[in-house]
Formats: sequence, structure tokens, C-alpha cells
Amino acid sequence: MSRYKDAQCRVCRREGCKLFLKGERCYSDKCSVARRNYAPGDHGQRKTKLSEYGTQLREKQKTKSYYGVGEKQFRKYFEMASNKKGVTGENLLQILESRLDNVVYRLGFGSSRAEARQFVTHAQFNVNGKKVNIASYLVKPGDVIEVRESKKDNSTIKANVEATATRPIPAWLERNNEKLSGKVLRLASRDDIDIALEEHLIVELYSK
Repeated sequence: MSRYKDAQCRVCRREGCKLFLKGERCYSDKCSVARRNYAPGDHGQRKTKLSEYGTQLREKQKTKSYYGVGEKQFRKYFEMASNKKGVTGENLLQILESRLDNVVYRLGFGSSRAEARQFVTHAQFNVNGKKVNIASYLVKPGDVIEVRESKKDNSTIKANVEATATRPIPAWLERNNEKLSGKVLRLASRDDIDIALEEHLIVELYSK
């Protein structure tokens, strides 16, 4: 799947908010959004008014960038959300939060979703005792995610756990620092999403 490979900080500046794509840098004074809070490019500081379609499209692009998901897979998730009971927009965010790479990031084993995705694809984690190397794997309540025994000496993962020790773990997850493992207590709810997203705009965009 093709991914955006340009400077990640430009993505955050384009969306006008932190998407936490660069790990620790996003929490430091080096964050580009904090230093230059305007869109990149020669005309970035110009104030432009988006059309209704443009607003909806930007919200979709922001959500895709935040979770690191391509268009084809994002549309698949939207169709899954539409077919589930409940509010489509909230279902969509719940599905995105349930991705294994996102869970690894939320547990603090990866400094960013991109790094967490790399760990998963390099078979660094087990789910319920079985090796899983698919970043898009969707976890369920009760699932236990743990660093594989042969990978527990990974200095990067240990450093990430130490760096995130003071940051709260989402209420729907539980982390065991000693065992380098985590458990899914329940699926994420809308209140668990820690970034300002207007998912109803995405629903309106796809419903046209």
C-alpha cells in the first residue's frame, strides 16, 4: 500500500493540529506546529475559506493521516462501520482504534503509529500467544498483546515504555510494564479519542 513519505511535520501543519506522527518530537519545543502554526508552502499563511466539500475532504485526510491508513482501506472501514449497529462515524473511529498498530502505539510500545506499525510487521508482538505481523489486525475485548519472548531485549521498545511511563494509558487498555504486555479491556468509545475529529463530516462526504 502506498503511503505518504514526505516530511510528516508538513502534514500536521497542513491540518493545523498535532497528529503525533513524529513520536517524542511532537511533545517537545521542536514541534513544527508549535513553531509555525500555519500551512506549509509559499501561500501557507494566506487565509482561505474552504467549500463544504473541501471541509469534508480535509477532515477525511486528517483522519487518514492520523491513523496512517490509505484510501482503499479507509473506505473499507467506512463500509464496515456503515453495516454495524450504532452511529456510523463513531463506529468508524472505533474500528480505526482497534487496529493492532494503533493499540501498540496506545500502549506506549511505539513512539509513533509508524514505528508501532513497523514493530508489528517485523513480528515483534504476539496476540493471545500467537505471532501477528499484520498491522491492520483488529483486536477484540480480552485480547492480550505482548512483546514476543525473543524480542523482549529490544532497547527501543524498552525506551518507549520508559518515556511513556508518566503518560496515561487509555481507559480501554491496560499495560503491564514488567511483562511488556497489554490487555484490551473493551473497545474504544468516542470519548476515548484524544484528537478533535468531526467524523460526521466524513460520513457526509461518503454519503454523497
